[in-house]
Amino acid sequence: MRFLTRKTDMVDAERALAGREQAIPVPPRHTVLGNPLTPPFPEGYERAIFGLGCFWGAERVFWQAPGVYTTAVGYAGGFTQNPTYEEVCSAQTGHTEAVLVVFDPARTSYEQLLKLFWENHDPTQGMRQGNDVGTQYRSAIYTTSDAQAEQALASREVYEAALNASSPNGGEHGILGGTRNAKHEITTEIAPERTFYYAEDYHQQYLDKNPNGYCGLGGTGVSCPIGLAAA
Repeated sequence: MRFLTRKTDMVDAERALAGREQAIPVPPRHTVLGNPLTPPFPEGYERAIFGLGCFWGAERVFWQAPGVYTTAVGYAGGFTQNPTYEEVCSAQTGHTEAVLVVFDPARTSYEQLLKLFWENHDPTQGMRQGNDVGTQYRSAIYTTSDAQAEQALASREVYEAALNASSPNGGEHGILGGTRNAKHEITTEIAPERTFYYAEDYHQQYLDKNPNGYCGLGGTGVSCPIGLAAA
């Protein structure tokens, strides 16, 4: 009976799969950036964790960004310890597909990463992203510090205002789908970091290994007015 719930229904801790103690093995280095996927990372570098739909395309967005040291795909925000991809797809772990981004704050900023996050997916879709449906495709930001939490919350307000300003008559005649005159509400989960579990080897830098592979990302076409958040 465990697997009879809908894939858009969040599982709770009591019903989630238990998982396993052994971590999923990952390759030692990033296939594009050449740097390690796992700690220790250089002193002073920061970590960010984002979920914006299928993690294959999402990871490529961030590894291409200036100032990024390394990226990795994995599972975050749920309950199951060291889950497999199949378990996450069952909607019985509570995890969403996520990207770990390690960056040099002297060369880029968390705010700039937030801009990439908002602009490269549709954060109003709840438990889906485009044709990908399920709790593992929900939009999420898992913050690793109080400063990140403040910036993430501020940027959500700014971007939601931008979405509504760009589509004042609602989704029927605007950029986003929805009911005419409806307000576009961001459904992105913003919460303190839980454990980031690395995904299997074949998922890491998938679109570098498979240049013609599936990428389900699709933004709203609305620019995130980053900088206003700080102001």
